[in-house]
Amino acid sequence: MYIFIWIVAVVVCIYAIVKFIKYRPLTPFMPYKYNFGKRRITFRKTLDLLDKTNSKIIVETGTSRAGLKGAKGDGAATIVFGKWAKENGAYMHSVDISEESVRGSQAEVNAQGLNEYVTVHLSDSLVFLKDFKEKVDFLYLDSYDYSKDLEVQRLSQEHHLKEFMAIEGQLHENSIVLIDDCRLPNGGKGKTVIAYMLKNDWKILIDAYQVLLVRKGFKF
Repeated sequence: MYIFIWIVAVVVCIYAIVKFIKYRPLTPFMPYKYNFGKRRITFRKTLDLLDKTNSKIIVETGTSRAGLKGAKGDGAATIVFGKWAKENGAYMHSVDISEESVRGSQAEVNAQGLNEYVTVHLSDSLVFLKDFKEKVDFLYLDSYDYSKDLEVQRLSQEHHLKEFMAIEGQLHENSIVLIDDCRLPNGGKGKTVIAYMLKNDWKILIDAYQVLLVRKGFKF
């Protein structure tokens, strides 16, 4: 009986340890209760680079429709980087073509007290990016949902390349680019745009579920 209890206790302890190891918060920047999972390493490095470069203008394609409730699922980037903008005198523009996504994101922006630092735009991202006039310090690409459908994969990859090319002229030597959902079948969202960037003076800093890139002459 005692042996059985001991075995159960060991199993419970192992389970707790494994769960703890897999739990990836962004503390102290974000509350411990939010698990950012596979995005934590790239989010943490990006936040560090934003600090070092004193970034002021952030542009995100594909807004965080679920807010912090989606921290582990979709990353809640609008809130994460919106919070950073608030604390560092920066400004964030998040654009999405879905009215439902914009409503959900705006509600969370309001709830987190970020309205003065984040604007959620309802627009086709390509139109928005082509018309954007300010220099962009940090570009986060996460639009056009990926799927198992090969045609959808191709269209998503092409769309992210088009987004980058639309805003490319507004990027500078110390701009930071983060692309979501890259470690997926057939190269994920970033496959085509990353290949383009690597041929055009960019380099990869982190190659994980998300890919973080800077220019080869990046100074920080």
